[in-house]
Order: sequence, then structure tokens, then C-alpha cells
Amino acid sequence: MAILICGGAGYIGSHINKQLHKEGYETVVLDNLIYGHKEAVKWGTFIKGDLANIDEIEAVFEKYPIEAVYHFAAFAYVGESVLEPEKYYYNNVVNTLNLLQVMRKHGCNKIIFSSTCATYGEPEKVPITEDMPQNPINPYGMTKLTVERIFKDYQKAYGLQFAVLRYFNAAGADPDGELGESHTPETHLIPLVLDAASGKRADIKVFGTDYDTPDGSCIRDYIHVTDLADAHVRALRYLEAGGEGDFFNLGNTIGTSVLEVVESVKRVTGRDFTVTLSDRRPGDPAKLVGSSEKARRVLDWEPQYGAIDTIVSHAWNWHEHAEY
Repeated sequence: MAILICGGAGYIGSHINKQLHKEGYETVVLDNLIYGHKEAVKWGTFIKGDLANIDEIEAVFEKYPIEAVYHFAAFAYVGESVLEPEKYYYNNVVNTLNLLQVMRKHGCNKIIFSSTCATYGEPEKVPITEDMPQNPINPYGMTKLTVERIFKDYQKAYGLQFAVLRYFNAAGADPDGELGESHTPETHLIPLVLDAASGKRADIKVFGTDYDTPDGSCIRDYIHVTDLADAHVRALRYLEAGGEGDFFNLGNTIGTSVLEVVESVKRVTGRDFTVTLSDRRPGDPAKLVGSSEKARRVLDWEPQYGAIDTIVSHAWNWHEHAEY
């Protein structure tokens, strides 16, 4: 039996592919390479294809005995989703329905889905737990929430087993240096600060220093991508053991401010760089930190790389020797 990883050439999908390989699973990676990197698919079988094309999905299931599916194939730029919601609803929602249609036809009923804390919108309190209200404030978050609700309906009607994993801020890189984070355009804080440290950027901008936080900058929950990968393998085992559909937050439960990330990069790299303090961006909550108690209890998951300096160090190691 094989595991299908849709979007497995991307940042998180490629790390899951490595982890599954270490655990002895056969993997098939399906990716259209719009944002993914062929060089990141170092294990399993790679197939270039798109979830928009049902025939291409069908061909994978015809050729390989797919036991379960990981779904990372989403557009994930919040600002772009506001400007082009149609693009996001087609790719993130309609294409998921295509995938589910083929899965049902071939009797595959297990899916692990890459969701996001963006489904919660602006929370009333932190840490955020899975039972808190979900009120997305952008189309990206709404597409993810829509898919979550589709899964619940498919569970009732067709017996779909699912694990929805809501990430906070995925960060870091493979400790072995084989994989890392590379987006075009890059919007994530840690690689942007590393670019400033390496001289690829003139400065790093900090948006807002007057929030109700200890140093005035926004606080976020950074979770090491390898810890994410471990949680995904545990979610698969949960479904293999007969687990029903469920939702899990994945975070460190440790909040780190923007300015603390900047200081961490300076410590790890030993380099100084220009930090430009700017006004707040609209829609940025002061603090987003998640509770991962449920994942720890149900999936027996425990993050191993929680310290921000460790996360930054692994990212910097890959950043200096990046192959893609």
C-alpha cells in the first residue's frame, strides 16, 4: 500500500514525505510545481499533476494502491486571497472535492488535511483551543474552514476518516539540512529575517511596536516543521487504528514576539542588520498562541524542537546551503 501526498513538493509536504519514508511507508507525491520544488522530492515516486484535473488524480489511483492521502495542495497567501478569492475557492475547495470524488471511487477513506489557525480569525482569548469559535477574516481561512465542514459531511454520509491539523506558524528546517523553506514570494518572518542577516535584503521591517505585549510587537506560536511532520505520521496511525474524524491544533504553546525572533537571528547568525520599525498592518492580532493539549493527549505528540534559537539555527543551516 502507498501513501499519496498531494502538494508533497512544498515546504511542509516534503518534510512529511521524509518522515514517512523513515517510518517505512511507500509514498507517491503529486504536485503541479506551481509553488513546490521538484528538488525537494527526495523520497518516493514523483508525479507532476494537478487536483484540478480529475483524470490526473484518477491515473494515480489506478496505478498505485493508495491507502491514505495527505492534502497540502492549497494556495496560502492571505493577501492574494482577498484580491483573488475565486482563485482560492476553486483551488482550495473545488479541487478538494475532485480529490474526494476519486478517493470514494477507489475505496480510499483516510485523509490528513493541512488546515490553519486562520480558521479562528481574531480569537477572543489565547491559548486557542479546538472548540473555540471559527470566524475567518479572509478568503484563505474561509476556504480551509469550508473544507473542514465538507469532511464532517462526508464522514456522516460516506464514512470518511479524517484528521484536520490546524497549524500555527510552521518554521525551521530539516535538522539534517536536506530540506528547508523556500517560497516565491516569501512572506514568512524567519526566512525574511535570515535574508536580512545574509545581506539579501536591505532590512527587516517590524510592523507595529505598540501592541499590548511585553515588547510591543506581535506574538506568534512557532512550531518546528519536523515536529509538524511527526504529528502528521501520528495522525495517520490514529486513522489506521480506526480513529474517527477529528481536529487538532499544532503549535508550541510558546509565544515568541517579532522582536524576539529578530534577536534570535542575530544570536544564531552572529550578524547585525538593519531593523526598520513600521506602523501596524491592519488585521494583525496582537497575540496568536495555540493549545496543543488535545494533540498531545490523543496523538501522543510532543514537540521536540520548541526553542526559538533551535528553530532559527536549523533554518539558518539550510538557508546557507539551499539547493532550491
